[in-house]
Amino acid sequence: MTLSMKGTSRLSLVSTRAILEKQLSSLDSVGIARLSADLFSVVRALDSSIALRRAFTDTARSVDDKSALAGQLFKISVADGSLNLFTQMIALRWSSPKDLADVVERLAVEAQAACAEKDGELDALEAEIFIFSQSVISNPELRALFADRSIVAGQPPKSVLVTSLLKGKATKSAIALICSLVDHPRGRNIENGLEELSEIVSARRNRLIAHVTTATELTSAQLDRLVKSLSQKVGNQVRVNVVVDKSVVGGLEVRFADELIDGTLATRLTQVDRDLASKSA
Repeated sequence: MTLSMKGTSRLSLVSTRAILEKQLSSLDSVGIARLSADLFSVVRALDSSIALRRAFTDTARSVDDKSALAGQLFKISVADGSLNLFTQMIALRWSSPKDLADVVERLAVEAQAACAEKDGELDALEAEIFIFSQSVISNPELRALFADRSIVAGQPPKSVLVTSLLKGKATKSAIALICSLVDHPRGRNIENGLEELSEIVSARRNRLIAHVTTATELTSAQLDRLVKSLSQKVGNQVRVNVVVDKSVVGGLEVRFADELIDGTLATRLTQVDRDLASKSA
């Protein structure tokens, strides 16, 4: 889901986002949730066949041919609005077949975030994804279960477990996104997948998520100062998720996007040791 694309696909991503936003504005939360589910089903179909991805991104193939193929595959299984969105996507140019599937998945997540926003649950969705990720990290058995890629006949999909764990405790949007991830991880481990979900949901309000590790709980005043400082640093509003880890000794480790700001005492002590070792060598 982390998008690293060449110019042509990036331009197409911008175009499809504009199309998505226009469509979202005309739907209620039920319609948006259906759109998201439809897009996830399209992703699964695209991931099942490289030939299919190539057919939809082949510049030598006419838009009418691509649209006809999309209709044959998805007319019965997805809503008309969802099919219309996908048809507009395949009319665009893509740098690689994989980019198309990646963008469809991204739009599916963004649509589900919009659904939560429509219901006034966007903050809750962000928090629930973070809490679930911490539960997975702290539970080796659960982590191993999600990491297991083997398929056993008669075994229920992993989404059944997720639903049983979260039903009545989380929003429908959180359950839908996490279920989609565990059933169709697309090569990602559960931690990376949840982190990507979190970042996309946060971006719905043009915010970044900063993952902060500290030795002790932060006070409200400290947290407010940290949020203000990080927001100024990145030029955007930042949401902070805090994890207490006594092994950091002191200070803070802050990670957001691809940047790590490590001000922990443990790291500073390690650096001092390295400096002393280099001077004595």
